[in-house]
Amino acid sequence: MGVTTSRLSRDALIEKYDGRVPLYTSYPTVAQFTPEVTPEIYAGWLKGLPDDEAVSLYIHVPFCSRLCWNCARNTRPAISRGTVAAYVLYLEKELLAVHRALGRRRLRVSSIQFGGGTPNILKPMELRSVMAALSAAFRFAGSLEVGAELDPETLTKDWVTLASVNGLSRAGLGVQNLDRNVQAAVHRPEAFDHIADCMRWLRDGGVTSINMDLMYGLPHQTRANTLATLDSMMTLRPERVSLLGYALPPGMTVSRTLIEEAALPGDSERLDHRDAAAERLTAEGYVHIGLDHFGLPEDDLCQAQAEGRLHRNFQGYTADSTQVVIGMGPSAIGSLPQGFARNALQVGDWRKALDHDQLPVALGALLSADDRFRGEIIERLLCDFAVDLGEFASRYGRKPRDLVHELSRLESFAADGLVESEGTRLRVTEAGRLAVRNICAVFDVSFREAEGR
Repeated sequence: MGVTTSRLSRDALIEKYDGRVPLYTSYPTVAQFTPEVTPEIYAGWLKGLPDDEAVSLYIHVPFCSRLCWNCARNTRPAISRGTVAAYVLYLEKELLAVHRALGRRRLRVSSIQFGGGTPNILKPMELRSVMAALSAAFRFAGSLEVGAELDPETLTKDWVTLASVNGLSRAGLGVQNLDRNVQAAVHRPEAFDHIADCMRWLRDGGVTSINMDLMYGLPHQTRANTLATLDSMMTLRPERVSLLGYALPPGMTVSRTLIEEAALPGDSERLDHRDAAAERLTAEGYVHIGLDHFGLPEDDLCQAQAEGRLHRNFQGYTADSTQVVIGMGPSAIGSLPQGFARNALQVGDWRKALDHDQLPVALGALLSADDRFRGEIIERLLCDFAVDLGEFASRYGRKPRDLVHELSRLESFAADGLVESEGTRLRVTEAGRLAVRNICAVFDVSFREAEGR
C-alpha cells in the first residue's frame, strides 16, 4: 500500500474537509427520518420479533437539574419534582404499550441503557419503580448489563447504592473540563473531589466499567487545561475515556447565544488540544477506539475492536451485537431489522400519543437493501477504518462496479494520502481518521444529493 501520512498540512486538511458531516450513528441518518414509520408500522415490527430474539433497551430521560450551555441533547431543566414523577408514570405507560405490541411476550433483554438528559435526576424510588416495570415486561438475561449516563454534580451515594442493587454495571460520567473558567463559560461546575467520590461509590457498588466524557474546543479551553484535566482523571483510572469535540447543531440557538464565541479556540488549536490529549491517553496505556473513544486493553470495547466485533449505534461505539434496540422516552430511537423508529421529540407530544393509547413514534426510516448495504460499509469504516468493498458487494448480490461513482470520488482522498486501496479493499490511513466521516459521506446517497442542492 501507499503512504500513511497526508500530503497536505493539517491546516490545509481543515480548510478542505471541514464542514457539517453526519455522525453516522445510523444509516440513513436521523436527518433523513420521515413520518413514513407510523405507530402501526412500528407495532407490526415489534409483533413480528421472534420469541427467542434478544433485545436491548434504551430509556431516554429528558430532564436535567441544570442546563449546560454546550449540550446538544434532547433535554430541558426539570421545573419541579412533579414533572419528573409524571414522566415516570408515562414511561411505564409506554412500556405497557410496547408490551402489548409484543403480544405480551416477555422477550429476553441483554442490556439496558439509561441516557439523557440526566438519568440520576430520578429519585431512587422512581428508578426502582422503572426497573420493576421493566422486569415485569421482559426477561432479564443472566448476563444483563445496565448502564447509565450520570451527572457527577448531582450524583449521590444513595442513588448509586439503589442503582447497584438493580444491576448497574456500567456508568458514564460527564466531566468535560476541570478548569473553572471553562466550566463557568458552559455553565457546568464540577469539583474533582466529588468526581473522585462518585468513582468510589460506583466501584464499591460493583460497577465494572466507567467511562468519562471529556471535551475539546470549549470556550477558554487551552492545551494546558486540557492536559491538566486529563492528568487528574488518570489518577482515577476509568476503563474508558470519550474525547468529544464541542459542536452544536444549527437548531440549538438558545445554547449558542449563551456561548462566548470569541472565547472558542480556532480549528487548528482545538485539534492541537485533541491530539495532545490522545497522545497522553496512549502514553497512559489506553487504546484508541474508533473516532473518539479510548479504553484500557482489557475493556470489552478494545477486545471487540481487535476481533472485528465493534459496532456503532445511537449511543456511540458498543460491543453489543444485539440486532434490536427498543427505545422508550421522548426522542428515543428504536432500531430493528426493518428500520428505525423515533419517538416524539417533545414531552407533551409523547404524552399525548400515550394518552390516546398509541405508541409515541413520530418519525423513522424504512430500510431498503441498498440502505443496509451502504450502512454496513459506513459502520465498518467507522469501526475498523477498513472495508473490503468486493466482499460486501458479493454478500449483498452486488458488483464492485455498482460503486464506480463512489470509487471515483475517493480518488481525491487517496491523492491527499487519506485512503489507500489494494484491489477492492479500502483502508483509511492514520491521517485519514480525521476525515473518516467525510469518507463515509461518499457512500451516503442522501448526503450526496443534499450537496448537489
